[in-house]
Amino acid sequence: MPGTDNVQVVVRCRPLFGKELGEGRQTIVEMDVLSGSVSLKHPKGHDGEKKKFTFDKIFGETNTQRDVYDGAASEIVNASIEGYNGTIFCYGQTGTGKTHTMEGKDFPEEERGILPHAFHHVFASIEKVCCG
Repeated sequence: MPGTDNVQVVVRCRPLFGKELGEGRQTIVEMDVLSGSVSLKHPKGHDGEKKKFTFDKIFGETNTQRDVYDGAASEIVNASIEGYNGTIFCYGQTGTGKTHTMEGKDFPEEERGILPHAFHHVFASIEKVCCG
């Protein structure tokens, strides 16, 4: 894992859902995946300058659970399998999607989060070593 052992800040923006859509809320977050930047519009719709933040990686509304795992967690799991320490830390306001990102749902498989993907990754690696 040489060269990649630094802290990275990764952001995932979930789409509006259920109650939010029913209330007619609008998205105020703009994601530029190529530049790793997130821009926030004023929630009251005031015209003005957007707040812009840049991160190591970002995942937008259309990214899948697998995209997030592959892009943000799989290298950490690989390094852990090789004996290095690794941490995936999820932080954010209530309702922003932390549990969905980390745990997801058991079914359908595409909805599984980082933890189920990591468990599968680790046990598949063990099986590969011990069972060929």
